[in-house]
Amino acid sequence: MKKDKDRVNVVYSTNPSFQYEYNVGPEAITLPPQQQNLRVKNDRKQRAGKTVTVVSGFVGSKEDLEALGRTLKSKCATGGSVKDGEILIQGENADKVVQILLQAGYKVKKSGG
Repeated sequence: MKKDKDRVNVVYSTNPSFQYEYNVGPEAITLPPQQQNLRVKNDRKQRAGKTVTVVSGFVGSKEDLEALGRTLKSKCATGGSVKDGEILIQGENADKVVQILLQAGYKVKKSGG
């Protein structure tokens, strides 16, 4: 469903068959793994003291990001989610995630302490 703020130019119309025009951005093109520059860090801020592993820097479509998130969650045998262009993996799994991403051919750096 499109959001109202994405509508273009028309506020109101009396035409019963009128359809709103929406701003549609170009589809994000997913870079190959060798060109991705991913950052992996453990984070506890604003998470009620729970530690999560955050993977950021992915350039590509939302579907590809979610697929990578599913892969990481299954290989780490833990839960997680994809929010705001980042993959969140439950627990302190930064070292394991870095190894998984390196084996998959991604360029990865571990950031933070």
